[in-house]
Parts: sequence; structure tokens; C-alpha cells
Amino acid sequence: MGNIFGQYLKVATFGESHGPATGVVIDGLPAGLKIDPAKIQRDLNRRRPGQSLFTTSRKESDAAEILSGLTAEGLSNGSSLAILIRNEGAESSGYAALAGKFRPGHADWTYFHKYGLLPQPGGGRASGRETAGRVAAGAVARIFLDELSESTLTVRAGAAAVGPVKALARDWDFAESDPLRFLDPALAQKAQDFVKEAMDQGDSVGAVVEVRAEGLPVGMGSPVFNKLEAKLGGAYFSIGAVRAVELGEGLGLAAGLGSQANDSLGPEGPTGDLHGGVLGGISTGRPLICRLFVRPTPSIRKTQKTINIKGEPAEISVSGRHDPCLAPRLAPVAEAMTLLVLADCWLGPYHRMAEKPEPYL
Repeated sequence: MGNIFGQYLKVATFGESHGPATGVVIDGLPAGLKIDPAKIQRDLNRRRPGQSLFTTSRKESDAAEILSGLTAEGLSNGSSLAILIRNEGAESSGYAALAGKFRPGHADWTYFHKYGLLPQPGGGRASGRETAGRVAAGAVARIFLDELSESTLTVRAGAAAVGPVKALARDWDFAESDPLRFLDPALAQKAQDFVKEAMDQGDSVGAVVEVRAEGLPVGMGSPVFNKLEAKLGGAYFSIGAVRAVELGEGLGLAAGLGSQANDSLGPEGPTGDLHGGVLGGISTGRPLICRLFVRPTPSIRKTQKTINIKGEPAEISVSGRHDPCLAPRLAPVAEAMTLLVLADCWLGPYHRMAEKPEPYL
């Protein structure tokens, strides 16, 4: 299995949904960086389950235990930083009724064919529980970038759409207090009502999560295979529920004209942000804007057709504790993957902008 992410800042997540713990090992972090455990916990708390009607009721403290990589003074020592997050609220008994059946929309069937493994409680390694380690690593990457960036670099994520309800405004502070992390205060209740209606019917709801990063320098990323958007796309698609990714006005540009799709240039670079802060695979200094299109949670109470491990037709209804909409807990994961990509670019040899060319001297 591909459990390691990153080229210069490498992270390896470990653990299963119903195992004793999950977590992450981070390698490549420079020595001497002050690691504040409270900052790691802050991001983990934002992803933690059981915080509202619109998340799974599974109860987890998601307390981060730093096992290695720090001096007595709390500074990174250059070795691998290991963070453990114990599983406290797993309840495997609820999966007894599903034994031997493949859940539609889950990895059960493909894991069975590739690895010969029977469906695991909670999805095992394919569970969204794995993302707790990513969020912990992203928090460390945020600390690293805050320390080294010359300007204030911020990375935020929120729900730009929940089902058919599309945000027309962007209020990032409001999103942090909204149970769906919805970005538009005027339409937040409508989004909640739509999810509640789906829940009453035993169904779930898809969403669009928008990521906005500001304060990036010009020059992160490089052409061809190491394009910044290529790295981000790989990071986002590694999140289980993501089915499409858009950069800037990407989908809209495909239906337009060249005269409408090019940002004008001024002495400081692009004057607009139609391309989401990236040109030629390299950051422009404008805000980085990405949207992740997230499928509805596949675990639903509605009866679905499936097969068992013998290939025989069967029906299945998945009860228990599941997120009716993934947006509020997936947003911190999207932030984390963005931060890990940016930190990896920063540590690479090609992230810095060259000296300004002659006309700008």
C-alpha cells in the first residue's frame, strides 16, 4: 500500500479505523523548529468526530501524543517526528450484520480482489479515520511554513457547496463556526435543512470544499511533472471521497474563450486570479484557489443491492455512526494536504524565485 507522501518532507500515516491507534511519522523536518503541541491539537480538534448533528457520533478525543523527534525544550531535533492518536470510540459489533457483504461505494470489494482481505470493520485502512494523521502532519507543516515564510501564509478551507446549495459569498470566519463549515452565512440554514432532509431519508449529501491559500511567494513549483497543481491534485485525490479537483475557474474556463480566460499582467504579476494562483506549474503570488468535489458518504441506511464474498446477490443497509456530509471534517484534511505540498515545495531545491530580470531592477 502507498502509505508515504512527499518528496522532501515525507509523511507516513499508520493505523486502521478500529485498531488501537492511528498516527503519522514525519521525516525531513529541519532541526530547531519550535513545535507547539497545542497548535497540532487545534487542527486535530477541527477534524474530530462527534461535534455536531452533521458528523459521525463516534466519540474520540484525538489527543496527539508526540513520541519522538523533539528536544526537552520542544524543538525539532532533525530526526523523525512520530505522533500517535489513540482510537477510543471504535465499536466493531455494529459490523457483525454486514459480515461477508461488500458495501457499495467502499473499498471492500477492490481490497478483496487486490489483497484477499475480507471487509474490515470501519473499512480498516481505507477509513477516513486515517486522515487524522494527515491533519497532525499538516499542523506541523503549518508551523514550519509560519516560521520560514517572509509574509503571513494562510491556508483555509470551507464548504463552497452542500448538495445543490451553492455559496454565493465567502465568509471564512463564519465557516469556522458553522457545523457544515459552509462559507455563506445567508444560505447556511438552507444547506443544513437539505442535509437534515437527506438524513431523515437514510441518505447522505455530497459537497464542494474550497481551499484558499494566501501569502505564497512567486516561484513555488516547477514546470512539467513537478507542477504545483500536479502535486496538489495528487494530494487531493489521495483523500478517499474526492472525485474531481478544480483550480481557479478551471471548469468555467473550459467553456469560454481565450480572450476571457487570460489574466492581464501588471508589474506585480497577474492582475486577476482566473487560474487560481498558478501559471506554468509555478505559483504567481496570487491566492491559490482549489475546489474539491466530494461525493456523498457511501455508508447510508437506504437499502442497496450488493453481493457477498461468494459472489451471490444480497441487500445491505449500513446503520451506525457515519457522517451525513463529509464537508465539515474533510475541509481540515484538504488544508493539511495543501500545507504538506507547500512545505514539500519549500524544502525542495527549486522553490525560490530567481533574481528579478533586468526590466525590474
